[in-house]
Amino acid sequence: RESGMPPKEYWESLVHAESTLDALGFTSGKHTRVLELGCGYGTFTVPVAQRVTRLLHTFDMDEVMLQQTMGRVSLAGLERVVRTEFRDVVAEGYGVDPGSYDAVLLFNILHCEDPVGMLREAALTLTPGQGRIYAVHWRYDPATPRGPPMSIRPRPEQLEEWALATELLHTDR
Repeated sequence: RESGMPPKEYWESLVHAESTLDALGFTSGKHTRVLELGCGYGTFTVPVAQRVTRLLHTFDMDEVMLQQTMGRVSLAGLERVVRTEFRDVVAEGYGVDPGSYDAVLLFNILHCEDPVGMLREAALTLTPGQGRIYAVHWRYDPATPRGPPMSIRPRPEQLEEWALATELLHTDR
């Protein structure tokens, strides 16, 4: 579903990727193999790739976004760490082996039709007992300058409810 993604320059004036990752505890060397669902402009891709020790596998269903992201990855010299893939994971799934990643990033994406299903699929990609899903979303506040319509924007407590509904995840609260 439409996210209301603003133009790149405006989006990046609203988001500071490094401080968001720091606040989530996504530190350098903590993860070796990471999935990113919806790379968008690559705002998080480069900072995440700089913190991952082996692979950041990122998906998007917009070829232009993937090209922009790879441009940023190339400028940062991180091609050996980042793999991009054109894929609609909502329709096609992740297409990776179960248990093969130790972290999944779901940033501003859980306004989809089936957020519990998306979280469940993400959980299945994680190394059992070791993996972590990092999920953030647009603020649930009509004054937020951009984002999906309030009618489909998750409330903070919904993220926790959906994670628990997968019966595969627990939350850190």
